[in-house]
Amino acid sequence: MATAVLFCALVLILVQCSFAQRSPTISYITQTQIKDIGGTVELACSVQYTQDYPVLWMKVDKSSSYSLPISTGSTLILHDSRFSLRYDVTSHTYLLQIKDIQETDAGHYQCQIIISPSNRVLGEVELQVRRPPFISDNSTRSVVVSEGEAVEMDCYAGGYPSPRISWRRENNAILPTGGSIYRGNVLKIKAIRKEDRGTYYCVAENGVGRGTKRNIAVEVEFAPVVVVPRPRLGQALQFDMDLECHVEAYPPPAISWEKDEVSLSNNQHYKISHFAVADEFTDTTLRVISIEKRQYGFYVCKAANKLGTAVGRVELFETVVPVCPPACGSARYAEAATLSTSTAALLITLLICVFRRKQIQLFIKISNPNINYPGLEWLTNTGNKITSKALTNLMLIMFIFEYCF
Repeated sequence: MATAVLFCALVLILVQCSFAQRSPTISYITQTQIKDIGGTVELACSVQYTQDYPVLWMKVDKSSSYSLPISTGSTLILHDSRFSLRYDVTSHTYLLQIKDIQETDAGHYQCQIIISPSNRVLGEVELQVRRPPFISDNSTRSVVVSEGEAVEMDCYAGGYPSPRISWRRENNAILPTGGSIYRGNVLKIKAIRKEDRGTYYCVAENGVGRGTKRNIAVEVEFAPVVVVPRPRLGQALQFDMDLECHVEAYPPPAISWEKDEVSLSNNQHYKISHFAVADEFTDTTLRVISIEKRQYGFYVCKAANKLGTAVGRVELFETVVPVCPPACGSARYAEAATLSTSTAALLITLLICVFRRKQIQLFIKISNPNINYPGLEWLTNTGNKITSKALTNLMLIMFIFEYCF
């Protein structure tokens, strides 16, 4: 009997010692959570043998080693209405709930059992918050380069999941690298051309929201290019005529007009005007006023910027009949029309007289009768068509032969 009592006492002592040696443990902790902004998450931490030890929830910033206490035991110590804590006695589980999740809630949350100041049992769960992409400040904003130089444009973005970066041009124009889309953080152009200038888009997408983009203005500096739409222009004496040049250059060039190596300016004989169509395009016009004999000849429009100089040549030659429009005003045109109509009437009268004597019938065919300047065709009874130039020459020749010989 005494032996049995002694055995039971020894067993009881061993059981008590075994219980005393059991250390607090974390039996379960929630795995990594990925949530949307505005959502709700619940983080669970199940513990054992913690009757004499405090259990805490902490938010840990690993980049700065800063820890934010959230709760101790079943008491919430963080004053934020979005956070709540519940303790399940049956499973010994501490449940931390976060509502209306914000971007700042993302991070690492630790469940800690404090055994001593230097001894803790840790369990950790990461909360990842889906965030729409945003373009980082260290991305390229604008580029100004000279034609032929190498260009490198950078684009970096934040957000979760990590955004994908792509490059496009305005109106889906072809990129210098080929194709309309280039994927990657860095867009490289080995030797940029003036045709490559314009707006480029850095686009960041990660499936959250509609994505974002940054406009990058690419300006290419290049020497002027001059195009002359009408290299030869004719006009009668005492009438105006406009000489035009189209200039393409960046930076915007200084534009001037010359004749016989003498620079022209606005005065009673000339009027110069410039019209900027776009940043790189300028139309320049030289109006020659009331043309005099000495003003016929070659004119030069010159455009110059820091990268070079270009010229265009326009020839102004004399005509008998005024060219209207564009340079003639309505009053001057009416005067010219009356003069040329009177001259034509006189010549036609002479021709009809000659044709009657030769028994040749002359017919006039009018085309486009409803417009201001109808077309006229002269036909004989033999079916021959007479052009205006031939008509004038024919009248003079027949008149000379009829009345001079």
